[in-house]
Amino acid sequence: MKKIALLLIYSGLIISCRVSKQKKSSEWISLFDGKSLSGWQVGDNASTFSIQNGSIVANGPVAHLFYMGDVQHHQFKNFEFKAEVMTTPGSNSGIYFHTEYQEKSWPAKGYEVQVNNSHSDWRRTGSLYAIQDVREVVAKDNEWFTEHIIVQGKHVVIKVNDKVLVDYTEPENVERPKNMSGRVISSGTFALQGHDPNSKVYFRNIQVKPLSD
Repeated sequence: MKKIALLLIYSGLIISCRVSKQKKSSEWISLFDGKSLSGWQVGDNASTFSIQNGSIVANGPVAHLFYMGDVQHHQFKNFEFKAEVMTTPGSNSGIYFHTEYQEKSWPAKGYEVQVNNSHSDWRRTGSLYAIQDVREVVAKDNEWFTEHIIVQGKHVVIKVNDKVLVDYTEPENVERPKNMSGRVISSGTFALQGHDPNSKVYFRNIQVKPLSD
């Protein structure tokens, strides 16, 4: 009887763990409280980022704002990421994933998802920058749009306003040029880009949904 009871308890624990894991994989978690940069960190040119009307604003010299908060200990491998974004005319920005904190310069680790509807750079919003680029303009300046990034294993899907723009699978043992050696699937955090003083981009409702391996 004791063996049966122990077996039932063990089975219950397994089911509980599975349910908990499924629940974890089905919930969106906010990474931005709408009023402060709590959980986020920037190195050089910190003044590039500010809070205005519930949004993070990127406007100033080159800088990157990294999520360094408690969610997943800011380490994400498989996930869905969503943010509402608004660009102003001629602006450029980006959202990095699988990256890590740097004091300055462009992040060396991870991939960049482009934010650019009318900047002189031809790579438009939704591009997996310099890997699978998009020329089509699918969002408008001065209007909010949703950028949605899904990473599962080596597979990356990027949607803008629910339209799939990138469906990319990283090849096994991929080789990159020396200046892009860190642009591979791994794990890491997210970063928002401040591209230049003439670019002004807004981010709000920044959320992540961790996915099971």
